[in-house]
Amino acid sequence: MSAATNPPSAPTARAGLNAQLGTYLGLAVVLLGMVALFSSLSEYFFTADTFVAIVNEIPALAVMAVGMTFVLIIAGIDLSVGSVLALSAALSAMAVLQWGWTPLAAALLGLAAGALCGLVLGSVSVAWRLPSFIVSLGMLEVVRGSAYLVTGSRTQYVGERIAGLAAPLLGGVSVAFLIAVLLVVVGQLVLTRTVFGRSVVGIGTNEEAMRLAGVDPRPVRIAVFTLTGLLAGLAGLMQAARMEAADPNAGQGMELRVIAAVVIGGTSLMGGRGSVVNTFIGVLIIAVLEAGLAQVGASEPSKRIITGCVIVVAVIVDTLRQRRAARG
Repeated sequence: MSAATNPPSAPTARAGLNAQLGTYLGLAVVLLGMVALFSSLSEYFFTADTFVAIVNEIPALAVMAVGMTFVLIIAGIDLSVGSVLALSAALSAMAVLQWGWTPLAAALLGLAAGALCGLVLGSVSVAWRLPSFIVSLGMLEVVRGSAYLVTGSRTQYVGERIAGLAAPLLGGVSVAFLIAVLLVVVGQLVLTRTVFGRSVVGIGTNEEAMRLAGVDPRPVRIAVFTLTGLLAGLAGLMQAARMEAADPNAGQGMELRVIAAVVIGGTSLMGGRGSVVNTFIGVLIIAVLEAGLAQVGASEPSKRIITGCVIVVAVIVDTLRQRRAARG
């Protein structure tokens, strides 16, 4: 059996578990510290209404971040997810408004469109051995233009016909948030408990070693991008349900927030390491930071500067952690 497929030794496994627990604890401390800070700065922050608003705001971001975690683990990147969100929502809205489709059939169309975008991106990147950064940058423009064509560059107001995902349940928490949490759990299990997940980590760690071990990286890479497109399509449905409309401008710049959440959660930009649960905590950190800054009256430029600094600090911390691990 090759080294690439040998199970880790007990001390190595324990070290990995301790590192993972340390990351969980560190992110939790950061999140709780931010909650405490903004609660001291604004008397309205630490309220049920604020927290319900936060959890109902993040489902689309969280769902896309699950897929982006897998992409970054294989040392790839997908800049098209915001545009895919817009196209999936646009197709679903037009199917209901103009083509007479049922909401369920329209939703399936949106999901299929997202998966197809991811499949095309992954296939082109793998077949031509092109950096996913470049391919997804082109896909971003193609898909955004398609969203404008589908909607005639106008927001399509669908109303309550697609609002089911945003429907509040117990305590005002939406169906979309519960779906997002479920997908985080499933994503973590897939990443840590399945052959596919181990292949994803292996490809990001050492693709050549995986190839020598008999694992073809190409279908795994294509599957990861297809999954990410599918989840971006679901995020589009969640966004449209929340707004009761499909805006062809929706999701602009959202790919940067998604990548930020994943990086803050500790997923390595170099590939080979990541956690879906940590990514979800990263999403919560981004959401709490944005909500807190809004409540304390920070201007939009100030919010962007602070968020950008948080991202840079997260990358620096990740780099230092990798160097320490290499020396150890």
